[in-house]
Amino acid sequence: MSSLPNVSNPSVKMKERSLGKGKELPNVLVGLLYLLPSIILFGFFLFYPMLRTLYLSFFLTDGQGVPITFIGLENFTYLLQSTSFQKSLKATMLFVVYTVPMGVILALFLALIANEKVRGIWFFRTMFSSTMGMSVAASSVIWMFMYNPSIGILNKLVSAVGISEIQWLLDPKFALISVSISTIWMNTGFAFLILLGGLQNIDEHLYENAEIAGVSYWYKLRRITIPMLSPTLFFIITVSLINSFQTFGQIDILTKGGPVESTNVIVYSIYKDAFINYNVGSASAQATILFFCILVITILQFKLGERKVHYQ
Repeated sequence: MSSLPNVSNPSVKMKERSLGKGKELPNVLVGLLYLLPSIILFGFFLFYPMLRTLYLSFFLTDGQGVPITFIGLENFTYLLQSTSFQKSLKATMLFVVYTVPMGVILALFLALIANEKVRGIWFFRTMFSSTMGMSVAASSVIWMFMYNPSIGILNKLVSAVGISEIQWLLDPKFALISVSISTIWMNTGFAFLILLGGLQNIDEHLYENAEIAGVSYWYKLRRITIPMLSPTLFFIITVSLINSFQTFGQIDILTKGGPVESTNVIVYSIYKDAFINYNVGSASAQATILFFCILVITILQFKLGERKVHYQ
C-alpha cells in the first residue's frame, strides 16, 4: 500500500503554489491577446488623442498645431479670465439644464403611454422612436425651416393666436431655448426606446397584486414603476448629461454659436479655436476643462444618484 504525500510538508506546499502560479500566467497572456485589438483601438483613437490634447494645452502652438513654446498654465488662466469662455460655460450649463430634465421626463411620459396594452399601440411606438433614424444634420435642417421667421410654421402658429413673430434663432433670448427644443426632440427617440424596454421588464405580478389591493394608478407609478425603472432612468440620465455637454451638430447648423455668443457652447468654442482661429493650445485647454467637468459631474451622478437606484 503506497503512502500518501505529507500535505503538511512545506516543500510540497511550495511546489503546489509554483504550479498554481505557472498555470495563471498563460491565462493572463491569453486574456491580453483577446483584449489586444480593443487595447490598440482605444489606445490609438482615445488614449493617445486625450494625452496629446492635455500635452498641447500647456503650449503655444502654430497654425498647424505644432507646439512652439511651453507656457504652463497660461492657456487655462487666460480662459478662466476670458468673458467669451465664461459665456460658453454659462451657455453650456443652461443647455444642460434645458435639455436633460425635459428630455427624460418627455421620454418617460411617452414610454408610459406606449407601454399600455391597447390595439394599434405599435404605430405610436414606431412614431415615438422614429427620431432615432434621423441624423443630426437632417433634423437640424428641418428645425431650421420650422424656425424660419418668414416661412416657418412656428411663426405662423404664433401669429394665428395674435402674438408678434419671434426671431427664434436670431434673438439671444430665444436662440438657446430654440436649439434646446430641437435637441430634446432629436434625443427623445433613444431615451424612449430604452425606457420602454425597462418598463416591459418589470414583473407583471407586481401590478396584479397592486390591482387586487385596489391601489390607484399614481400609487403604482410611485411605488412600483419608478423604483423598478430606476436603473434604466439612472442610465438614461447619465448618458443624457454626457451627450448634452458634447452637443455640436445642431449648434453648428442652426446658430453657429450666435447670436452674441448666446449658443456658443464649449464644444463649439473648441471647434472655432482649433479650426477657424487655429489656436490649438487654447482649444486643447478648453477640451481639458470640458473633460474634467464631465468627469466630476459623472462621478457625482454615480455617488449621489446611484443611492436611489433599486436593483431587482
